[in-house]
Amino acid sequence: MAKQMTLGVIVGNRGFFPSHLATSGRLEMIAALEAAGIKPIVLTPEETAHGAVESYEDAKKCAALFKKHATEIDGIIITLPNFGEERGLADALRLADLRVPVLIQATPDHAGKMTIAFRRDSFCGKMSICNNLKQYGIPYSLTRLHTEAPDSEEFKADLEWFSAVCRIVKGLKNLRIGAIGARPTAFNTVRYSEKLLEKSGITVETLDLSEVMGRIGRMNDNDDAAQAKLAAIKKYIPIGETPDAALMKMAKLGAVIDHWMAASELTVSAVQCWTSIEEFLGIVPCTVMSMMSESLIPSACEVDVLGTLSMYALTLASETPSALLDWNNNYGDNPDKAVCFHCSNLPKHFFNEGVKMDFQQIIAGTVGKENTHGTLDGTVKAGAMSFARFSTNDFTGQITGYVGEGAFTNDPLHTFGGAGVVEIPKMQELLRYICENGFEHHVAANFSTTAAPVYEAASKYLGWGMHWHQ
Repeated sequence: MAKQMTLGVIVGNRGFFPSHLATSGRLEMIAALEAAGIKPIVLTPEETAHGAVESYEDAKKCAALFKKHATEIDGIIITLPNFGEERGLADALRLADLRVPVLIQATPDHAGKMTIAFRRDSFCGKMSICNNLKQYGIPYSLTRLHTEAPDSEEFKADLEWFSAVCRIVKGLKNLRIGAIGARPTAFNTVRYSEKLLEKSGITVETLDLSEVMGRIGRMNDNDDAAQAKLAAIKKYIPIGETPDAALMKMAKLGAVIDHWMAASELTVSAVQCWTSIEEFLGIVPCTVMSMMSESLIPSACEVDVLGTLSMYALTLASETPSALLDWNNNYGDNPDKAVCFHCSNLPKHFFNEGVKMDFQQIIAGTVGKENTHGTLDGTVKAGAMSFARFSTNDFTGQITGYVGEGAFTNDPLHTFGGAGVVEIPKMQELLRYICENGFEHHVAANFSTTAAPVYEAASKYLGWGMHWHQ
């Protein structure tokens, strides 16, 4: 279910412009938000003249209203039905101090209504409020067109984009990530800095695999949580020839992880998916992880904490499941195509019809087929896709990342695990950027076109160094 969005609204007004435009503009913005299913928090005409903010006293009233609803408000829109009083608008944001995304919207003038009774000058006023916010050190976002009417298709699209920005910023604020098990020795590539994440308000909680194994060992087959998870697994995916004993181990693993994440108030996870679990529990955790990702609580392979963070940003933007994939193979001689693959824990949202549970063919040669039941095997469906990757750079003390868009195709592919062919314009430039900047071979993907809000949220509001591949 889509998250109920709540946006604070600040209506601009400057006294020597037509004030009736502030009255009508306020109502137009409220109508636009409510039509999009968004709850507005805005001053009433009883609280300030026209329900707008013009003076410092108005700013204080607006700030008090926003603070009262601080836990609800995902972002703020400044709407300019006329020029607007830039100081009052900036003061309202400073006094409220919510530190949420801010969108500046200015209503266009009509060429046939440029008399003193109807002239808006919001085209000009938008520059003034932006100038003031720069002076105040308050980050803000802009509509794609300089002026857009609240009831226009352009603003409707911008509102959808801004809502995604707000979800990402709020979702990553005070995020708690669960890291289950140690990083696999062979995967130096997923090293990261917990300290840089903590500096951005993101906490990592760890759980040793010995504790997971111990809790599973103490759990009876008829335990309510284990039985509930077993039923959920059978409902989630065709189990094929997976032995009952393996299914029960998956159920107990899922129940232990669920309990730990709930008790520790964690949102997403990264799991040491090989080879300890296979050798000492006798399954792969892929189905359990896939179910979490399908439920919009991403889980990443190989304790790739920054991978699950990347997945979650895309999930927040689109409100659909994300997967973690390898940039894995070239596809023939087409320089703009590649094979994206994992072995696999992809959410079933990613697959064509026919996906089923199977064994993990890569690790089976090392630990035995009987110890690798639980992967999802199928072909990734065609559709528009967005990709993202965050990384911590200890040498510069920054979180960095890249985003972009492309498409999964219907090109034939005969392999195992979860795999699909992706086509991305100027892909060779992207691959060069990844390699020259030392990014990981893992990338988060999502069936959406949401690179823009991820870029805006990460670069402007989180302060991360981002590259947008276009």
